[in-house]
Amino acid sequence: MHGLHTAAPTSMLAGSPLASTTPQHWVCGGHPWRPTVSKRPPKKCLARASATLHKLAGSGQYAGAVWPGPSSGDPTTPTPLHGSCTGGAEAEEHALRLQLELHDHFMNEQAGSPQTRSGRARRVMEGAAADSARGGFPWSAEGLLEAYRRCGVVTAEHAKTFYLGTQLMTPEKARAIWAIYVWCRRTDELVDGPNASRINPAALDRWEERLEAIFENKPYDAFDAALADTVQRFPLHIQPFRDMIGGMRMDLEKSRYETYDELYDYCYRVAGTVGLMSAPVMGIDTQYKGPLDPVYRAALSLGTANQLTNILRDVGEDAQQRSRVYLPLDELARFGISPGEVLEGTLARAPGQVDPRWAAFMRFQIERTRAVFSEAEGGIRQLSRDARWPVWSALILYRQILDAIEANGYDNFTRRAYVPKWRKLATLPSALVLAQAPWVAQGGRGEDAPGRQPAAAGSGGDAPALGGGEQPQR
Repeated sequence: MHGLHTAAPTSMLAGSPLASTTPQHWVCGGHPWRPTVSKRPPKKCLARASATLHKLAGSGQYAGAVWPGPSSGDPTTPTPLHGSCTGGAEAEEHALRLQLELHDHFMNEQAGSPQTRSGRARRVMEGAAADSARGGFPWSAEGLLEAYRRCGVVTAEHAKTFYLGTQLMTPEKARAIWAIYVWCRRTDELVDGPNASRINPAALDRWEERLEAIFENKPYDAFDAALADTVQRFPLHIQPFRDMIGGMRMDLEKSRYETYDELYDYCYRVAGTVGLMSAPVMGIDTQYKGPLDPVYRAALSLGTANQLTNILRDVGEDAQQRSRVYLPLDELARFGISPGEVLEGTLARAPGQVDPRWAAFMRFQIERTRAVFSEAEGGIRQLSRDARWPVWSALILYRQILDAIEANGYDNFTRRAYVPKWRKLATLPSALVLAQAPWVAQGGRGEDAPGRQPAAAGSGGDAPALGGGEQPQR
């Protein structure tokens, strides 16, 4: 379902061996929308979660929702929306740790002596030469520039707003972001493109083997060559790329998600991973002296929020065209809604008129998604100034998709929420102003960077962003 939604040119997979494949928790940190790997909820976290859900249940907005207690079944005692956290939260933490370690090592090396930095550059060049000598990386400098140019053409065609934002980046950063975007799009197209009916787990195994080859400087084609060069220049770990392929596997195997934990797993793999891939290229503001962790977590939040927005926008399309329900079934049940009603579209009584249960359910989902967007804001401010514009644009535009769903009366069965082109263009100047604002630390101290603090859920999208643009539409 949602990631790089628009179909990419079939030529992107032409010549690929995949083109001919035959068929065969607890809440923590005050965030009830984000699972963690903690198995026992700290009292403070549980208190915040309960307070949040009490507020939701008692506000009148979610009339009809059932909030069972931990064991008594008492509907007046809200419980966290998650059970024990596995899957996505653990996979996310694993990839995050690996990426942070690699980025820290890279930054330490960059902070070293000129001899250390030039030594790294020399090792990159020598490694490429050695790979070329043994048939691993036969791309000349001119060939690589052409490969990057082709990546830019694809990005410009399918993610126009995001591509425009990359024009403020250094050429090296822009080219790297294009290469990542194209790899994500090609990966998404395996299960959503014209050859999707012929893709099976074995085909994804072969795609993962190609990924391994890219990271070994042995690209299969020009698009792979651009990414292979990118991973030599920036501290990109392979794990987020592997996890995205894991998200494609989920699309082959799953059409229902029992809980938000399960859905979060999917969202991390198909969209949160984009944030982990992009942040190392976009870079950190030189004035920021705090830890990298909150910056990367904000990147994950933006990718996840973009994906949740895609899901809410495409409920009717997924149900009617794919017989899929990308909504937590336990939460549907709390609002008295069955999966069958979603699949049959009976919750839309007429264009723009929906069942009150659905309206209440959608209000809850949109509020949670806006809260995740709010989490992402602090991290954007820590990015290098030349990389912030496309990320701010992504965040603002995706939030506007949520506004459009509301404007449609929560009817995402017969109406598609979208942001008109004129509004997208009108958004760009305000995003640019935000992007160019001087970096200011929370509390005025660089070491006190905004982290995963509770955010107002009412704050109020197209992008790969810190997750950004027209995002890989899984």
